[in-house]
Amino acid sequence: MLKRLFLALAAMVMVCGSPLTVAAELKIGFIDAERINKESAPAERASKQLEKEFAPRAQELQRREAQIKTLQGQLEKDALTLGEAERRTKEQELGRLTLDFQRMQREYREDLNLRRNQELGALFERANRVIRQIAEAEKYDIILQEAVYRNPKIDITDKVLKALADGK
Repeated sequence: MLKRLFLALAAMVMVCGSPLTVAAELKIGFIDAERINKESAPAERASKQLEKEFAPRAQELQRREAQIKTLQGQLEKDALTLGEAERRTKEQELGRLTLDFQRMQREYREDLNLRRNQELGALFERANRVIRQIAEAEKYDIILQEAVYRNPKIDITDKVLKALADGK
């Protein structure tokens, strides 16, 4: 009986000790995806490209918004002096311009989000290649992207940012 208990305890120590030994041999890394999204050279280039690409539409939206505000100001200022038919015509024009502006604004946001998502997808595809290269070269067993807590010594985000800047 005592011999069985001793063997069971020995087996438990061996089983429980194994994961600790394996965990001590693991090389774990962490990357901060948000930093890569904001600080990497490709992300900055993509952001500038999107700004340049969508600048004309943003300017048109600003022009239309100013036009609506001007018309609204005129309507409020001249509300008492305008005839009923003229006031109604201006109100209808203001309503039409406002709806058109809202449609253009919605389309602008949708298109911008679509393009931003395309650029982010390409960025993370490239970042994943770089992360794999670092993992293979430095013999990492696992690289995590999200964690509740991480020790700064396992953070390899700076290495990834540098590799992306170098164009690897």
